[in-house]
Amino acid sequence: MRACALGFVCMDVYEKEGISYPTGNGVDFVINWSKFGVPGSVVSAVGDDLYGRAMKERLGEYGIDSSHLHVMDGATAVIKMHLNGRDRVHGERIRGVMDVYRPSPDDIAFAKKHDLIHVDLSARIPDLLPELRSEGAAIFFDFSIRHREPGNGEILSNVDYAMFSFGNYDEKVKDTLAWAHSFGPRVVIGTFGTEGSMAYDGNTFTRCGIVETEVVNTVGAGDAFAAGFMYEAMQGAGIPACLMSGARQAAHVVSGFEPY
Repeated sequence: MRACALGFVCMDVYEKEGISYPTGNGVDFVINWSKFGVPGSVVSAVGDDLYGRAMKERLGEYGIDSSHLHVMDGATAVIKMHLNGRDRVHGERIRGVMDVYRPSPDDIAFAKKHDLIHVDLSARIPDLLPELRSEGAAIFFDFSIRHREPGNGEILSNVDYAMFSFGNYDEKVKDTLAWAHSFGPRVVIGTFGTEGSMAYDGNTFTRCGIVETEVVNTVGAGDAFAAGFMYEAMQGAGIPACLMSGARQAAHVVSGFEPY
């Protein structure tokens, strides 16, 4: 069972604190996935700079295959971060080489060999989804807070698992999850921070709470949750077990500074 992250990679940089670390939704996902003892890969690009080398080194520390993480002329993508108590505030986003990178036919062929492919909106590759799943790989797509935006329906028709982030839970969440599921995914997931999560499979809305822990860092909780959920889902577990696995992995991540 192998997972591949195909999408946006970057460095989170806290200039005031002098802290930085390699990240990106897919990077966080696949590192958390590797903690279950299963292999993962990253397909993307970094610049020929210190941040690019740091990304390669960090993936190597977790045994992540970076053979298709291309080193391009230019700068690695950066997101400037700020601390607000225990919350991390996203500031300026500098896309660097991610503005020009697009997966090659060889990258796509490599990704298709995996059982699961993680994609997010920042990857800007919705047109590649049909090809990516053409040989049986399941597609997990992270929509973040972009719920009913133009183009989401077409994306949803080409994914197997979709996840949305909400600031809090209310009854409109069910409407959004049902709307998203109507386009064809197997399961649609909603996360609500301290209010837990919910998944809809077309028949049942299943709700799950959080695993209580001391919170140090809120960034990366969603990606950790996704890894825990999908690890169980790919083994055929029921939705309650998937949601609880996600909650446990998220709790582990928020108890430390880095998002994995």
